[in-house]
Amino acid sequence: ENIQANFLDEAYLATVLPAERFVLRGVTFLKALEVTDQEVLSALKRDLIDRESIVSPNRFVALQERLRTLFRRPELRLGLAALDGDRVLLLNHGARIQRSCIFADSVHHKIQEFAGTLYQRAVKSGRPIIVDDLVGLDRRTAIEDKMVASGVRSFMVAPLHYQNRVIGTLELGSPRPGDLDASQLPKLHEVLPLFSMAVQRSMEELNARIQTQIKERFTAIHPVVEWRFRKAVLDGLERAGDPAAAELDPIVFERVQPLYALSDIRGSSTLRARAIQADLLAQLRLARDVVVAAYEARRLPALDQLRYRIDQHSEQIHDHLAAGDEVGIVTFLRAEVETLLERLGSFDPAVASRVAAYRDALDPRVGTVYRERKIFEESVTRLTEAISAYLELEEQAAQSIFPHYFEKQKTDGVDHQIYVGGSLVEGDDFDPLYLKSLRLWQLMVVCGIAARADRLGAELPLPLQATHLVLVQHAPLSIRFRFDEKRFDVDGAYDIRYEIVKKRIDKALIKGTPERVTQPGQIAIVYGQPAEAQEYRGYLEYLRDLGYIAGEVEELELEELQGVHGLRALRVTVALRDSLDGRPLAAAAVRAAH
Repeated sequence: ENIQANFLDEAYLATVLPAERFVLRGVTFLKALEVTDQEVLSALKRDLIDRESIVSPNRFVALQERLRTLFRRPELRLGLAALDGDRVLLLNHGARIQRSCIFADSVHHKIQEFAGTLYQRAVKSGRPIIVDDLVGLDRRTAIEDKMVASGVRSFMVAPLHYQNRVIGTLELGSPRPGDLDASQLPKLHEVLPLFSMAVQRSMEELNARIQTQIKERFTAIHPVVEWRFRKAVLDGLERAGDPAAAELDPIVFERVQPLYALSDIRGSSTLRARAIQADLLAQLRLARDVVVAAYEARRLPALDQLRYRIDQHSEQIHDHLAAGDEVGIVTFLRAEVETLLERLGSFDPAVASRVAAYRDALDPRVGTVYRERKIFEESVTRLTEAISAYLELEEQAAQSIFPHYFEKQKTDGVDHQIYVGGSLVEGDDFDPLYLKSLRLWQLMVVCGIAARADRLGAELPLPLQATHLVLVQHAPLSIRFRFDEKRFDVDGAYDIRYEIVKKRIDKALIKGTPERVTQPGQIAIVYGQPAEAQEYRGYLEYLRDLGYIAGEVEELELEELQGVHGLRALRVTVALRDSLDGRPLAAAAVRAAH
């Protein structure tokens, strides 16, 4: 009982159970497991989950210590590199400024600097490369010489893969020759996926930051030239460290070939004016009916004067609608007539009926009579949407001919502008064959637009006709992105002539006649040089053989435009009634032809 009561009292237990009077005999079995590697790998996984693990200097050193333990090489040096286009981001030099960004916290080199190095060999082969001693390496490059000068003797470099592509490299170096050999490859292969995920995550975060800057600074950018805007943001970031504050270099693409075409609704301005005129006259008639009925109910002189003013406005726009008439008449009706409707409606049921008819005729969205304008706008919208959708579908397929910049605008018609050239794409791999193919594709597409516009235009609530034009220019030009306007524009005084022609050419007349060069059901191909006409005649012969066009090719001289002279045109008739729907997409047809 005393022992139980004093079980934790060592001094008491020593008196009643003296240790020197006891002898213990037996066998002890111990089982030891080497768990260092598993623990290090688990720790690496935990460390690399941290988004700053490879960009923070302190955390990078911690990763290096983990690998020293794993490989049992206390002097091991870790190096990481990420591939970003034509840049190599080296992460083993410490951060210049700690921004937790793989780009800001790395040293940048051009990928060409690594030509012929062990790094390039590892990336190309897709397998690790081990060098027992760099001093004995044959054909060392300047980069390997720097490594030797820094004390690296034994060296191992392996590519980092993500979804079957190389995204970077991991390197291990030791100052001791023979320290790294093939026996470490199993451990290396265990850590490579961990570092691949970390590098990929950091690159995705960088790309997200860049995309944010692109959207904020440039709005929507065509995918073909997005690489150049990304490069501009990265160059600015490299100089300033902060993408939001970085001043960007000019974005200019030199020696690009322009392809422009326009499908315009013939007489749209006149049709719109007629629709406005008809709606205003209808609303004035309804207003007059109210006022006349009210005057018959109560002979108030002011009402007869109001009727007189309504008649004046009707006469004013009966034959012609001038600028400002629409606003003036709507303002008059709202201020002078509609403010009286409630009062006039109380005169008698006949007036109330006229007031109700007036109000029922108003479009609730705009507050005016909008019947004819609505028919016009719906017809224009249906036609332009159909043209735009067809053009968009064809253009997506045409990117496979050669990547090119494309933009379109919808007004009372659809125009599209293409720029194509080596400077627009990374690698500058451009051949004139691609340009010829795109010019032929454009003609096919405009033929398709003409056929569809002719068929749909006749089915609209307000029948519409479309005219079609292609502007040819063989001379390349330069385009510059205007940061203030967030759009591309031609660069240089000579190239501005091209923009002037674009804006004025659809109104051009055939020399010596009042006839416009653009006519429904036909395509006018406007050019300035004989070589341009010769090339397009070849295209037209081919399209006639395919059944896209019919009849002879007209050769026309155009009246001088303001600031532009010497323009001529080829004009052809599209095979409108011969269904083009069964033909392949223009892009596919061009590829098949070549």
